[in-house]
Amino acid sequence: MNFEVSETQKMIAESIRDFAKLHISPFMMDWDENQTFPIKLFHKLGEMGFMGVLVPEAYGGSGLGYHEYITVIEEISKVDSSIGLSVAAHNSLCTNHILQFGNEDQKKKWLPKLASGEWIGAWGLTEHNTGSDAGNMSTTAVEDDDSYIINGAKNFITHGKSGNIAVVIVRTGKKGDSHGMTAFAIERGTPGFTSGKKENKLGMRASETAELVFDNCRIHKDQIIGKVGDGFIQSLKILDGGRISIGALSLGISKGAYEAALKYSKEREQFGKPISHFQGISFKLADMATEIEASELLLHKAAYLKNKGERIDTIGAMAKMYASEASVKIANEAVQIHGGYGYTKDYPVEKFYRDAKLCTIGEGTTEIQKLVISRNILK
Repeated sequence: MNFEVSETQKMIAESIRDFAKLHISPFMMDWDENQTFPIKLFHKLGEMGFMGVLVPEAYGGSGLGYHEYITVIEEISKVDSSIGLSVAAHNSLCTNHILQFGNEDQKKKWLPKLASGEWIGAWGLTEHNTGSDAGNMSTTAVEDDDSYIINGAKNFITHGKSGNIAVVIVRTGKKGDSHGMTAFAIERGTPGFTSGKKENKLGMRASETAELVFDNCRIHKDQIIGKVGDGFIQSLKILDGGRISIGALSLGISKGAYEAALKYSKEREQFGKPISHFQGISFKLADMATEIEASELLLHKAAYLKNKGERIDTIGAMAKMYASEASVKIANEAVQIHGGYGYTKDYPVEKFYRDAKLCTIGEGTTEIQKLVISRNILK
């Protein structure tokens, strides 16, 4: 592996920092308080090439790899992880599912709109009673001539209300059959396709999370992604890449919280000297810095293997698990270093603290990552 940061990554990081100062930092707390999903911001991010990072240039994307993708998500998340989450979900779930498994007509039809940020993408696997047990989903698609009729609902869907298109995995066979589910791409405005409850969340509040509802929603067979029965298998492969996304999101939170805590520790004085001079604080910072380094190395190893087309189920789960758990610990310590001020909204660490927890849950809980890792190492 090459541990050097590429010039492209450096340029991406610099452009995002400049963009964030103008378009994210001044508004992020208002978005957080009011749970505002700033759609226009994502159109602007699309113009910069960050809504189609992995999409080839032939389909209007940036044609970059996973090292660059980590940089995009990480740098955005260092400022506002809600925005980082939405960029990650758009890129790695909906857009990537069409890219990886769609046919040529589907790619030409939908990818340019998604890559440009003109359209926002959603992806639906989870249901109310089937979180980690996706194989027992209740949403069904029944064949009817040249169409399928979909009934049911998906829960905890990023961009569930504002998404212009959703890739959803629904049951076309028996419950529990890993080949009994199929992926469909469904555009907003399709009769019978609506949104339900928008979640009122602890953190990531500017990233919209809502239900997708299907009531006799008729979908033509040309909207099937891949083959009938392959939806669940496809989703597992998509989630492998998605774990890099959540790991990068976690890394951004960790770095943002750490940098805020480091800065504060040098400025805040007690007993006549900066609190960074006290071992109790300096050791916390040392642990934080080490966990960030370890998270970054795991993530870029996963990216290296993903770029080569190799399996990343084990290393991806390791990277996601470690980075997400580290982000919770680091955000917690950042609040502790700030003391009482860390509990107020005058400093950024309270938001990192609230946002971090989702990373240990979304796209496979820590426990599911341990299940994936243990199964693979015990083969």
